[in-house]
Amino acid sequence: MTNINTGKHRLEPRWRVHTPFARHGVSAALLDWLLDPTSLTRRLQRSCAGPFRVQPLAQYWQRPLLNEAQALGVLPHERCFVREVHLLCDDRPWVFARTVIPVRTLTGSRRRLSRLGKKSLGAVLFSDPSMVRSGIEIAPLYLGQPLFARATAGLPQPPQTIWGRRSAFFLHHQPLLVSEIFLPPLATGDKGRLE
Repeated sequence: MTNINTGKHRLEPRWRVHTPFARHGVSAALLDWLLDPTSLTRRLQRSCAGPFRVQPLAQYWQRPLLNEAQALGVLPHERCFVREVHLLCDDRPWVFARTVIPVRTLTGSRRRLSRLGKKSLGAVLFSDPSMVRSGIEIAPLYLGQPLFARATAGLPQPPQTIWGRRSAFFLHHQPLLVSEIFLPPLATGDKGRLE
């Protein structure tokens, strides 16, 4: 399979498990956020000096990105439910989150995942006793990649590179994929705001 490139970077992030090579260029403060296995929502709520809230941006049915289809074990042409939100601290976006849910996951009580509105997905996942999480993968995202463009849309001055992480979550053995892209000030590791 041929990789499609934009400049020197691929159109899709290259997600990797944590290794010294995979984390090259990441500050220690940001790496701590990227690799934290606990609820990101709870950590943001603790770290935010102002009000925390979820801002829905879009939700729709579409084919997943190729790397998302591979991570979920679905066919590339299979339509999935996609939800994109900003996690805001004091009305500033700190994280762009993208959730991809296969049709087979949205059955029974899991249908509520498509109707969260302003509710945090993390609050739902971490309160479900059946939840199992895969390992965390991290990746840099670059200017010119579609996911970078979606994550930074509306930012006054997007950086050249941002970092994200993703994990598959399983509820009663049914998967969904959550990608969390860290925006300034988190992306810059501004320790004064993070700790």
